[in-house]
Amino acid sequence: MTDTDVAPFTTRGADITVTAADGDAEAYLVRPDDDADHPGVLFIIDAIGLRRQTRRMADRIASWGYVVLVPNVFYRWGTAAETSPEDELLDDDARAEFFAEAMPRVHALTDDLVEPDLSAYIDALRSTPGVSKRPIGVTGYCMGGRLALLAAASRPDDVAALGMFHTGGLVTQSSDSPHLRLGSVDAQVLAIHADRDRSLPLEAVAQFEHALITAGVTHSATVYPGAAHGYTMADTAMYHHDAAEHHFSELRKLFAHTLH
Repeated sequence: MTDTDVAPFTTRGADITVTAADGDAEAYLVRPDDDADHPGVLFIIDAIGLRRQTRRMADRIASWGYVVLVPNVFYRWGTAAETSPEDELLDDDARAEFFAEAMPRVHALTDDLVEPDLSAYIDALRSTPGVSKRPIGVTGYCMGGRLALLAAASRPDDVAALGMFHTGGLVTQSSDSPHLRLGSVDAQVLAIHADRDRSLPLEAVAQFEHALITAGVTHSATVYPGAAHGYTMADTAMYHHDAAEHHFSELRKLFAHTLH
């Protein structure tokens, strides 16, 4: 039985517009189909963009009893349709072709550029009718995990839970390496890495764990065996069903523990 079989809420979702730092950003907003207040969750997409798959994932999280906002973090480069593939990335050629186009905008999302956007997304979510006044959760995938960490570090009073999944580049030699931000994080952290993720080798996994401990962050950081980078994304060849279901189960526990 999956968590959707016992999810307490049906949901309703809509495409909206959020005012970000450099213009309007498309976003998907989904919530339980009732009139009650619910905790907010900011869902930060992977490099493949705001698309059917990420909407489906947000729907599932919302069915647990949350109002979920999924912004198009690539709004500077185009609409959600323009910055995501038309078809699923189920073969190597399609994946290589898409990422050749996508990676320049991924690398362009520096901390300085995106931090004001993240603040705008948090403000938009927290001011949405039907979102409770408690701190929110943030969950991020692939490069979205890095942005989720930045959101939690830059708005520690507003973020109580941080989920990070198959996130690469968490430990670098740069002065702005993501792991150096952990000292500003008050959220409880859930990080589930993949043992076949070349963007975060096991040595970096160990360094990130050490940084979590040194910063005094309450956390669970594990490595899922046999999974590759992108294991949660069912519209790609990297999808790993068991790892994805494990991610949903652990994320649901995190939010239940921290957002109520």
